[in-house]
Amino acid sequence: MAKGKEQVHKMKHRKSYRNVWHTDLMNTMSANTSYCCFALFCGPCASYTLRKRALYGDMSRYTCCGGYMPCSGKCGERKCPQFCLCTEVLLCFGNSVASTRFMLQDELNIQTTKCDNCIIGCMICLQHVACIFSIIACILGSDELNEASQILNCLADMVFCS
Repeated sequence: MAKGKEQVHKMKHRKSYRNVWHTDLMNTMSANTSYCCFALFCGPCASYTLRKRALYGDMSRYTCCGGYMPCSGKCGERKCPQFCLCTEVLLCFGNSVASTRFMLQDELNIQTTKCDNCIIGCMICLQHVACIFSIIACILGSDELNEASQILNCLADMVFCS
């Protein structure tokens, strides 16, 4: 429970940050088109690279999902951080991207815009609901819920790519 309160405190504290991103989400495509294309065609590779860069190459500092999720610190990160990060970016891609962003914000005191928060929040929410639908569809054997899960995943991908 203390971990949850700490995260809520961090979220509230971000409102007082004074630094701004060099490029906001709406202008990233034009600011670095080649990297955006790389991220579009190999998102997990880009996420892996960015997290490693955010950790200054020191993988001993790695914690699953940047310490922002309940599973953080409980996934065997200390034994094999490269494998854990690879697993994170493949299985929890949206959380991986958001966690790296939050890590940078907290370290560099970078504020975010309401638009940025809305885009990130919608993407993560859609992915979680899609996952829940998929699990329920597996349990019940419902083709309709499975289809709904796939549609939600596509929507989440479109929000992310926006």
